[in-house]
Amino acid sequence: MYRIRFHGRGGQGIKTASRILGTAFFLEGYEVQDAPRYGAERRGAPIFAYVRAAKKPILERGVIQQPDLVIIADESLASVASAGTLIGIDSHCVLLIVSNESAQTWQHRLNLGCKVITLSKQAENHAGVLCAGAAVRLAGVISRQNLQSAIQQELADFDASVVQINTDLALQAFDDMEEFEGSVKTAEELSVENYQKPQWIKLAFDAAHTAAPAIHAAANSVQIKTGLWRSYRPVIDYQLCKHCWWVCSTYCPGGAINVDAKGQPDVDYDHCKGCMICVAQCPSHAISIVPEQENKTAGETP
Repeated sequence: MYRIRFHGRGGQGIKTASRILGTAFFLEGYEVQDAPRYGAERRGAPIFAYVRAAKKPILERGVIQQPDLVIIADESLASVASAGTLIGIDSHCVLLIVSNESAQTWQHRLNLGCKVITLSKQAENHAGVLCAGAAVRLAGVISRQNLQSAIQQELADFDASVVQINTDLALQAFDDMEEFEGSVKTAEELSVENYQKPQWIKLAFDAAHTAAPAIHAAANSVQIKTGLWRSYRPVIDYQLCKHCWWVCSTYCPGGAINVDAKGQPDVDYDHCKGCMICVAQCPSHAISIVPEQENKTAGETP
């Protein structure tokens, strides 16, 4: 059975990538599961999707813990622990990262014993189809024609020009991975005797009337504390901060970084979702990632 995980950020087309790959496998005669995992309003925050494909009925359920292939569409996620990109990776697994850095650089950075492959950044807004096209070639069991057919099926609701652009990009990624065709191999079937429990992060939970209020009034986004979604938080070290306020505040997809008149940024933790884009973008590395439970302050919900 093929077990494949896609990691990226909301809005990059990761859900679409898993559907394209799943449909392509199905057109080749495989039994398929494909599912995304993300919360509501998560644009810019880490999400993932996974695909299982086999020539017999698939009895496994849930998130893939021991993948054959892991694809990271946004290289900044490799250093974000809460994204879980490296969970379950062993020497059998293949890791594909969309990056302009070399595979050797990432092998050194991550200190992994598995095969690492890089796919150059060709179109920032089409990361999903690039990853899908590359995944098809790495699996080595899906034809070019079925990749095209899968894209046409999954993007059927879009204009023909959009479908063509995405098809061309996916096929380009497919061709770029020719050297690595068939690199992904199926692992031995998992046994219940070797079952490993998922790595859970335990968070405190408020009473239902606080954690899940029903708000129906207009212009109420400030009342919806999306910071409750967060597992990790960005913390600004003002001794390192250069007050280049436009960087972190502009890149924050939720507008959760406020800037005062002196150009000093401040994180609105009530609405910061913990996507960590500010950490990746900060030129002076003044923003660090800290587990939410380590930052509980008086009167604040972690």
